[in-house]
Amino acid sequence: MHLSTVETVLEYHVLSPTHFCFNIEAAHWPTQKILSEKLSISSGVHPHSHTDPRSGNRFIRFDAQPGPLKVNYKAEVEVHTPPPDTALRETPVGRVPDEIFPYLLATRYCESDLMCNEALRLFGHLPPGYARVHAIVEWVQRHVRYQAGSTNSNTTAQQVVEQCRGVCRDFAHVGITMCRALNIPARIVVGYVWFDEPPQDFHALFEAWLDGHWVLFDPTGMAPVDRVVRIGTGRDAKDVAFATMFGQLQLTRKEVMVLEHDPRPRPVVPAEFVIPA
Repeated sequence: MHLSTVETVLEYHVLSPTHFCFNIEAAHWPTQKILSEKLSISSGVHPHSHTDPRSGNRFIRFDAQPGPLKVNYKAEVEVHTPPPDTALRETPVGRVPDEIFPYLLATRYCESDLMCNEALRLFGHLPPGYARVHAIVEWVQRHVRYQAGSTNSNTTAQQVVEQCRGVCRDFAHVGITMCRALNIPARIVVGYVWFDEPPQDFHALFEAWLDGHWVLFDPTGMAPVDRVVRIGTGRDAKDVAFATMFGQLQLTRKEVMVLEHDPRPRPVVPAEFVIPA
């Protein structure tokens, strides 16, 4: 079990009447427990909340008039993600349940239909199961270089593979695309987790469906998956955007903060690199 305090501060200059939809609250999810939380929004708006019953994603919607707007969310969350079973197998498509089937299909950012030949060339010879998804993750880490600002909101997985650069959502999209191209259901997860570099922000990962279980993977290698406070789950990034706006505005401040209350284990130094005192 890991305890984290998470916080988001968003400030906007609203230029015209605008409708906002935010997805920044910790999700209602079996592997995490919200101990406390507080949401503050500038006066003059009348927010209402909605929770998607299937994904657990929580949405805040309201109309705002021109002027300054500030949204602040803070929560304490316990996360208890069990370690994965590395013996998990893949499920034949014919036995994939109806509610999981959509995560096999190509989407706007994950063009698995266009990447089938490449996925088969790279991973088709590997034994199906957890180890094959882990091989995909390792390949993404080697092939794609993390570079802030190298992509935008329209960049797809295929483009990331071609240019070999991206940010966390691009890493997740490539992992999802390769899995789906191999008939492994996969979906994106966005959450809060602490990392050294780059500057703190929301973090994107992906899950693969193996042997009836969703298993979480971080293709960036930036953070341990058992410490991620889940915000949203979806087919790709368009399902888990932290903010969707209908109107004219300027984002003037975005700050994401994560405080982990229990220390992480120190990395083990291989014996051949141990320096005598």
